[in-house]
Amino acid sequence: MGDKPYTSIPIEECGEPLAPLPPTFLRLEPHPYQSLGAPYGTASPFYLRAGVIAALERAQAFLKPYGWQLAIFDAYRPIAVQQFMVAHTFATLCREGGHDPQQLEPAIANQIWQQVYQFWAVPSLDPQKPPPHSTGAAVDLTLADAEGCPLDMGGAIDEISERSFPDFYDRHPKQTNAACFARRRQILYQAMSSAGFQRHPNEWWHFSLGDQLWAWQIRQQTGQQNISARYGRIAL
Repeated sequence: MGDKPYTSIPIEECGEPLAPLPPTFLRLEPHPYQSLGAPYGTASPFYLRAGVIAALERAQAFLKPYGWQLAIFDAYRPIAVQQFMVAHTFATLCREGGHDPQQLEPAIANQIWQQVYQFWAVPSLDPQKPPPHSTGAAVDLTLADAEGCPLDMGGAIDEISERSFPDFYDRHPKQTNAACFARRRQILYQAMSSAGFQRHPNEWWHFSLGDQLWAWQIRQQTGQQNISARYGRIAL
């Protein structure tokens, strides 16, 4: 598959360390990728760059009047985990389509890979093209109520379908509970954007701050072509 458009953005690594998410944030556990056997080694999926955690705290504060909180699904992701999950997603889509992953016609395989990479980043080892989660600058999350029960957002995190697109329910207002789901997604977006995050174009749950995708989106929105990423790949 070809490179994502954001991988052309230069990285000016600031050297900020990864840090564990503080206990003030709700974690959705058991962690789904760890449960599948993803190879984290000594790394934790609940780490982010220190500056990203500070921004996440501001987003959390935005939600206080609603009585809601952020619920963290996934954050830091080693390249090996990215590769594991991309392969897992490909195999899952093959099974769902009634295909044997080992005996696929090239055209069908290409079609499935396009589905995978519409949502998942390429697990590149090129230090100039890191997957967003491997920089410690990207986080997958949702909303939860004051008791820690996740809210229904109209689609599951990592769902490979049109329902994952942030504006799906705005475009399909006749869907069941469309207005509710659209409002919740919009409030999540407002909370995160108020703290400086950018949302993934295809995923209502994915937000980043300081990585290549973040910088690319700001360039697209503002026309400022001097914006660079400040977080590159980091390994534990």
